[in-house]
Amino acid sequence: MPGIDECLLEAMRLPGARGAALVDWTSGLALGTVGEAPDGDHEANAAETAELARVAAEFPAFAPDGPDSTDGPGHKGPPVEDLIVTGRTGFHVLRFVETAFDSSVFLHVWLDRDTGNLALARIRLRELAERLVLG
Repeated sequence: MPGIDECLLEAMRLPGARGAALVDWTSGLALGTVGEAPDGDHEANAAETAELARVAAEFPAFAPDGPDSTDGPGHKGPPVEDLIVTGRTGFHVLRFVETAFDSSVFLHVWLDRDTGNLALARIRLRELAERLVLG
């Protein structure tokens, strides 16, 4: 069970990874960072990506459809699993982390557009999020 630092270092092993962060989407604070930030400032990048995560997590357009939702009773966390933003030079993958408590954190990996692998990034980030130990 990796902690924050180990988790971020593992994320940096993804093909094309340029930077990674664990961010609290309610406060916009980076709980840990490694590698580069797209604009050179990890804290500003955390605040900006938190805005995007907050929109996805709180707006009903992304919520499961009513009582037939497959999430089941007692489900914790936002209604989305991950977000992918495609930029001209890279991909941003945000993976929400579900925990036993009311978690409001996500893993953010910035991948180089030419060498990154979105499918692999989604699979690995899901695995990392499931194993991440917070606290």
